[in-house]
Amino acid sequence: MSEAESSTGSLKGLDIQIGKIKGEQWAEIEGPTSFPDHTDLRSWDRILLSRYKPLYLPFCDLCCLCTYGKCDLSGGKRGACGISMEAQQSRIVLLAACIGAATHISHGRHLVNHLIETHGRNTPINVGGTNVDVEAPMIRLVCGIKPKTLADLETVLDYLETQVTELLAAAHTGQESDPLDFESKVFHAGMLDHVGLELADLTQISVFDFPKADPQAELVNLGLGTIDSEKPVILVIGHNVPPAIDIIQYTKEHNLSGTIEVTGICCTAIDLTRYDPDAKIVGPISWQLRYIRSGVPDFIVVDEQCVRADLLIEAGNIQAPLVATSSKNCAGLVDRTDDNPDQIVADLISGAVPGVLILDPKKVGEVAVRAAIQSHEIRKTIKTSKIPTLEELIEYAKFCGGCMECTRACPNETPIPDAMKQAATGDITLLAEIYQSCIGCGRCEDVCIKNIPVHNALVAAARDIVTSEKYTVRAGRGAIQDIEIREVGGPIVLGEIPGVVAFVGCANFPNGVSEVAEMAREFAKRRYISVASGCSAMAIGMYRNEDGQTPYEEFHGRFDAGGIVNVGSCVSNAHISGAAIKIASIFAKRNLRGNYEEIADYVYNRVGAVGIAWGAMSQKAAAIAAGFWRLGIPVIVGPHGAKYRRMLLGRKDNEANWFVYDTRTGEKVQVGPVPEHLFISAETKEEAMVLIAKLCMRPNDTSRGRSMKLTHYIDLHKRLYGIIPDDVHLFIRSSSDIPITMKEELISILKEKGFKDQKIPDPTLLKSQIRSQKGGN
Repeated sequence: MSEAESSTGSLKGLDIQIGKIKGEQWAEIEGPTSFPDHTDLRSWDRILLSRYKPLYLPFCDLCCLCTYGKCDLSGGKRGACGISMEAQQSRIVLLAACIGAATHISHGRHLVNHLIETHGRNTPINVGGTNVDVEAPMIRLVCGIKPKTLADLETVLDYLETQVTELLAAAHTGQESDPLDFESKVFHAGMLDHVGLELADLTQISVFDFPKADPQAELVNLGLGTIDSEKPVILVIGHNVPPAIDIIQYTKEHNLSGTIEVTGICCTAIDLTRYDPDAKIVGPISWQLRYIRSGVPDFIVVDEQCVRADLLIEAGNIQAPLVATSSKNCAGLVDRTDDNPDQIVADLISGAVPGVLILDPKKVGEVAVRAAIQSHEIRKTIKTSKIPTLEELIEYAKFCGGCMECTRACPNETPIPDAMKQAATGDITLLAEIYQSCIGCGRCEDVCIKNIPVHNALVAAARDIVTSEKYTVRAGRGAIQDIEIREVGGPIVLGEIPGVVAFVGCANFPNGVSEVAEMAREFAKRRYISVASGCSAMAIGMYRNEDGQTPYEEFHGRFDAGGIVNVGSCVSNAHISGAAIKIASIFAKRNLRGNYEEIADYVYNRVGAVGIAWGAMSQKAAAIAAGFWRLGIPVIVGPHGAKYRRMLLGRKDNEANWFVYDTRTGEKVQVGPVPEHLFISAETKEEAMVLIAKLCMRPNDTSRGRSMKLTHYIDLHKRLYGIIPDDVHLFIRSSSDIPITMKEELISILKEKGFKDQKIPDPTLLKSQIRSQKGGN
């Protein structure tokens, strides 16, 4: 309401809300679990957890969370509060998932509040125009509402924040004690996280006019070699894009476009290129040290999430001013939000302060551009790069004593002392090779007893590689179009498109970025749908085939067989889970509204999707994975993923675990271990690729679909391991499932195993679905 009048006067600019209405009436029938509490879906979680038992991988035998401890939980002992080792490990997983979910939900709250302030409460939500009718599948599914404006999202945020608070309360000493109840709460945190992800991305897509479900979103520049250091260079790092957008807007308003390089690391970079394709992505989270120490950035802007805690020090080392822009990452800096920009710029350029905190994105835009221009002129006259010359590198290498501390500290156990020994003779080949698998953590330097700048030495050895890092990545397209879902829903559910493979998560890769690209290309060639987000989407782009094409140039960007689809930044992961949900809604015409259990059951039994978090590192990655688990979508992590402390593994040798109900008859039917695991770590990319093919199998596969999936599983296993998998008989239900080209060798295996034909059901894990099907619903 803009104006109200009465007999005593009038008011203008008045905004009145009478309560908050839970839900909205529309054609869809409301299901049983709108705005579910953390116990409302506990029975569904327990169905999954009875099939996929937690395997705990503790870092140590102690619990140190309260002043009763340290408590030794080894050998079946319990802590002073009575907690067991299993419950303690589940509690740690819950804390990680809550941190991750809180990060995304807090980000969403910040975006909604900021954009309501700048654009108004009635700003419409638009993620795809006429191409996307189901615009918020996660919010519809979980909350039972259909948001139309930014104001509608406040109710969702209130719910999310309340639920995360309750989950954190359960982690307190003397609260939850059962491992499986902790695990159920982990699933709940993951579900909340995906709602928060969706809320954040649909907010920024709507207001900033990012690509709206566009399969042909522009190709944008990626890599250190794409940056023109002759211009003033601004580096933005983090996940909250408004300050970076205001930098671009300031350059446009002052006719500076094209004269300044705006570059980014992590998800802010992805989102910035969704707004302005002329911005440049440096790389994933692990590129922070190498890029800053190169001396190229003239000015550094950090916001929130995945920002190194020592960037103020690193920026000072290259004499680049820094601005922090988030209340969640103040970096100890003085808040200058209310100060005059002239004075802020003067203080930064004079060196009076190494950095400042500015919480107004528009002011960040002005200060960053003006200070970057001046900083660039000053830094032209001084040596700012911390990367040694070849001669300096050789001298550092001679100083190495070969103590092996760096190798022990390296997450990937790289042979740095051997490489240093070679480099001392002038041969830097091995050091350059190590650069390719370096995750940029800097631990090698921290432990070096000779104070050798090891990370800098790696970058120096790979100087030619660094300067040639010129790639392209498709800008994040956002949601999947409804028509795309209609076209692929049937082939996915029937198994004729073998699967959807989602490459998500951080950059803690065991052997560098190339493995992610190799896996994505392998499955795109096999006509799976490869989908990517965040650091993994960047990693896929950092590869060229024999024709010089990046995967985004080599493969189409449609959500269809043979595509490689970049949905966007970390918050865009909701479009991946949302696509699985939309298959149930658009293709199968199941009600979404507050109907989580039925939709998750549908996805689990019919949608052959697998998540690959090959470089998972953060608590956010743990929360994202948990959101997929509750939908029944398996997740594979790289070898570092075991550090999350537990896996969710199935036992393929336990036949009692592998049954479903046939909705047509109510009969229990054996379907085999499909999918075999819900959360598993793979040691090598070869193991991961075989697992992907296996975990895409579903009880609902038609014989033609199962035959296609088996072809890929067997072919990959034979190619990578040299033999037919020893469990192939578990996935053949009838002779019609056998791939024709492999029939002869498989029939002999089946005879040896005493194979008998099995019924292919219309599957569900829910008894309620039997009743509803019999009732004709």
